Amino acid sequence: MKQASLKGNFIMNAILAVSGFLFPIITFPYITRVLLPAGTGKITFATSLIAYFSMFAQLGIPTYGIRACAKVRDDRAALTRTVHELLGINLAMDGISYLLLLPALLFIPRLQEERLLFVVISATILLNSIGMEWLYKALERYTYITIRSIVFKAIAVAAMFLLVKNESDYVIYGGISIFASSASNILNFINAGKYVDLRRPEDCDWKKHLKPVFVFFAMSCAATIYTNLDALMLGFMTTNADVGYYGAAVKVKNILVSVVTALGAVLLPRSSYYVEHGLMDEFRRISRKALRFVLICAGGLMVYFILYARESILFLAGGEYENAILPMQIIMPTVLFIGLTNVLGIQILVPMGKEKTVLKSEVAGAVTDLVLNALLIPPFRAAGAAVGTLAAEAVVLGIQYYELRTEVREPFSAFSWGTWAAALTAGAAAGLWVKWTGWTAFFSLAVSAVCFFAVYGLFLLWRKEEFVCELWGWLLRRVGKH
Repeated sequence: MKQASLKGNFIMNAILAVSGFLFPIITFPYITRVLLPAGTGKITFATSLIAYFSMFAQLGIPTYGIRACAKVRDDRAALTRTVHELLGINLAMDGISYLLLLPALLFIPRLQEERLLFVVISATILLNSIGMEWLYKALERYTYITIRSIVFKAIAVAAMFLLVKNESDYVIYGGISIFASSASNILNFINAGKYVDLRRPEDCDWKKHLKPVFVFFAMSCAATIYTNLDALMLGFMTTNADVGYYGAAVKVKNILVSVVTALGAVLLPRSSYYVEHGLMDEFRRISRKALRFVLICAGGLMVYFILYARESILFLAGGEYENAILPMQIIMPTVLFIGLTNVLGIQILVPMGKEKTVLKSEVAGAVTDLVLNALLIPPFRAAGAAVGTLAAEAVVLGIQYYELRTEVREPFSAFSWGTWAAALTAGAAAGLWVKWTGWTAFFSLAVSAVCFFAVYGLFLLWRKEEFVCELWGWLLRRVGKH
């Protein structure tokens, strides 16, 4: 099978990340003002709870499936067998997940209050399985993934403006959110016949996947616990409004993380392919490039949105969400932490077969988050949950870095840390004057972003930072061709 261009994959995934950035910017200001903190809190709570059932149903296959399929993508028969084996495991787990969810909805009072909402959100359990996103990522079909995603998001945006009119429409919004994120999985299922045979091979052996799948499942459990535990504990220990405040901060963080991990997302299948075929120099080259990209991209976004958290929340969510400002500032460093662990863990450790190290780091992060949430949520509410998440991501990064300290010492040592810090300082100084102008939140963000990122980028270019210079040269060559 023809190997796609890594630059092309990155461009497609960058477009996908930008769409993931733009669509929330379009919808979030509207939804937060219509549903208010209590309404958005209900959606966040329901989504966080169903994420645990979906995690159980997926059983670690979203990550393991990419590696397993990437290794055999040049052999249609072997790929067909692998896909049928993994899909069979997924569908069996779906049935068990729904059997576990049913009594929870029937007998837990906190869930009975919004039973319809939970039923609607639970559609993700089945849709995620039949979507087989791992197959398309293993085959590096990022153009298809990007176009499909943008089309369904555009339809969802139109439906949202047409159908969500008041605070009581939160169930409708929940359904539209599921449509935007998961309905395209039906197309994935229909389209799979292009790459694998639909008839199940007689020699399927799903048992051989169980041991590695359970390791990835444990990783998924740990990651899901500390990424969704905050909203879940807030929902049980505080109010829907507090969940809404925290959800607004996390929404901004998640948008930024999707941008930072745009390059990393295309590297797992390519990294797995390189390791499987012994191309270790190529493996190390793209890993170094990914680390530089994350440091430069995430560093700028982290500093900017800490400085402009107030303007971001007021623009995206409105004055009702002022209590989300401090949690957002606390949680912003996780954009950098998650970006680095995405490279160290998913793009380096997993292709090297060291997923147990990733599991150890994520278990430590989950325990850290659980303990700090229990201590800090009662007195500090959303801000306490943000501290728990920050500490959890720092623990995950620390353990993964320690495990890879020999492998990553050279790229980290070669990085221009002083130049990076000076560029961030220059960017911050260039935009801070906007804070005292009294302009609207939108205008302040627009002007300050241009000032900050222009000075930040130009400073790095002036200091001849390797990655920025390479990117600038590539852009000039692309412009010169037209």
